[in-house]
Amino acid sequence: MIHDPEIVGAPAPPSPSAGDTGLPGLDPALKPVRDPRPMLEHTIAQWGGQQDLWLFGYGSLIWRPDFDFTERRPARVHGWHRALKMWSRVNRGSLQNPGLVFGLLSGGSCRGVVFRVPAAIGLETLGQLWLREMPTGVYDPRWLDCITPDGPVRALAFTLSRRSPNFTGELSEERYRQIFRSATGRYGSSLDYARQTLLELRRHAIHDRALARLLLLAEAELSARTDGGPPPTPLYRSSAPDASPDTAPAAVPHTSQEKP
Repeated sequence: MIHDPEIVGAPAPPSPSAGDTGLPGLDPALKPVRDPRPMLEHTIAQWGGQQDLWLFGYGSLIWRPDFDFTERRPARVHGWHRALKMWSRVNRGSLQNPGLVFGLLSGGSCRGVVFRVPAAIGLETLGQLWLREMPTGVYDPRWLDCITPDGPVRALAFTLSRRSPNFTGELSEERYRQIFRSATGRYGSSLDYARQTLLELRRHAIHDRALARLLLLAEAELSARTDGGPPPTPLYRSSAPDASPDTAPAAVPHTSQEKP
């Protein structure tokens, strides 16, 4: 397989000065957790480039993949769950006011979507994903076994370690409200991110009760700050009985508890 030198294999850029990310559009004070280049090269080596590339989306990749694909399927992974417990200091927040995005944490299970990317454009797609998802090397890319209606596939997913400095740990309801009030990054606000994710999950018949509850808290505050106008319509109301719920570990509140 020939690697595009613009993605991997090119000479390493000059070593950045202290505090410099070397990445355009990022706060120069933002220090990468790890160099993302070796992780990209390792992922490419594991994939091999001979077969189509499968990618597992559980958050914004579902509603804004930003890459070409030939097939999309609903999918479930076991041993991991979606959680709004990842600090975002680039995409949905800043160094001064961190926002939140979803991470895929170990434990439980998670429903999402897998995308099939033709092998011919897989390398380019991985390069694009690294610029979007891995500017500071915070995620742990993993190949996960995904269950789909048309059979199992092995797909790349961006997981988050609880040892990562971007893992939030437990947050209070007031902290979530404060973040939803004010955190904004290069792709928009944390609140818009959470809203769009919930709406798209619902479109795929994935009901994330924890996220719905957090957004209702945010909407209640927004309503209280208006001049006595009617409260906004909730984005999601759970009306169907709970059946075969996806699970997060019982000891981890404010994480995704889904139902089909």
